Amino acid sequence: MFKHIALAAFAAVTLMHGVLLAAEPMTRVGEFTIYHNAVNADTLSPEVAKAHKIERSHYRGVLNVSVIKDQVGTTGIPVKALVDVAIVDSADQSVRVPMHEIEERGFVSYIGAFPIADGQEITFDIKVRPVGVAEPTVVRMSQEFFYR
Repeated sequence: MFKHIALAAFAAVTLMHGVLLAAEPMTRVGEFTIYHNAVNADTLSPEVAKAHKIERSHYRGVLNVSVIKDQVGTTGIPVKALVDVAIVDSADQSVRVPMHEIEERGFVSYIGAFPIADGQEITFDIKVRPVGVAEPTVVRMSQEFFYR
């Protein structure tokens, strides 16, 4: 039960901050919507951070990715996907962000933590391939992070 509440809180926090911080917190591809957002790790509650083994620090960021498939008469259904994320620097060098699947009561999300510096703009290449789909979609997202 606690894990479910923690997951719901994490999703609420990241979605709320995603709307405030990311210009495009979602990408539509065919019958799927890919939600993607990032927040400072220190904005997570201690319970949520502990439940998902995330270090709460203003030197860390957290990326959250989820995929929803259109389903008539509903808001959609969460689906599993292969999610691969890299941070791309100004010289086009990339560093992989390890992503971890969270599945709880039918909700599926992928999270990964990464280092940040005050005022740093980070560009993410997010490669998503929903289960059953042949070709992945690559979403490029940039976000600037500030210490609190």
